[in-house]
Amino acid sequence: MSASVFILPVALPVLFWAWYHWHKDRRLPEPVGYLLMAFLLGAASYWLGKLLYIGLGLVDLRFDADLLAESNPFGLLLYALLAIGPIEEFAKLAPFLLVIRYFPAFDEPIDGIIYASFIALGFSAVENILYLQYLTIMEAIARGFAGPFVHIVFASIWGYYVGRAWLRGRGVVRSVSVALGTAAIIHGAYDFLVIARPGFALPASALLIASLWLWRMFLFRDLDAAARNPGSA
Repeated sequence: MSASVFILPVALPVLFWAWYHWHKDRRLPEPVGYLLMAFLLGAASYWLGKLLYIGLGLVDLRFDADLLAESNPFGLLLYALLAIGPIEEFAKLAPFLLVIRYFPAFDEPIDGIIYASFIALGFSAVENILYLQYLTIMEAIARGFAGPFVHIVFASIWGYYVGRAWLRGRGVVRSVSVALGTAAIIHGAYDFLVIARPGFALPASALLIASLWLWRMFLFRDLDAAARNPGSA
């Protein structure tokens, strides 16, 4: 595969979303080295997810989602909600819990979203690279931009709520349970829609992601306002 085919579908979207989140955090930007580490940990988290899928296979619970879509849509729904969503969100959350939250620069709630987004970028970059060989140029371009976008949105849920609990000195177990569960269910529901492709899939999945993106936008606005005017909170 030529270098241009690789750069366009994978590298350019990663650079764009990396710049976007660095720009969003420009008031007190995170050190570039920490952001790069979050990205690399996200790339490693993809392989953690693969190991978890292999574990499902060892107990005969690993299924082909596309085959389920054709033969057993309800089975696909259960698989998406109970396997795909939980595995991929847990894999991304693991480095956040084990490494990222201990960064000295992790000192305000917006940082949870920023670092979670860079983890998601790393995860989706590896995923997209591995998918390139199966896609046409146009499919690769579409996936290259959509993949990071949806992974960032899902990761932002646990990134914000778990990070906020950590910064407030609260135990993160409850926050992890609720936020990870929420992200996993939403992720699973989204994957079910795009894999099963029912008649309402495109508008429903688009509405789901758009709603979460709006939540992120308003959250960024509110967090920035609170940081600039701490006495008004």
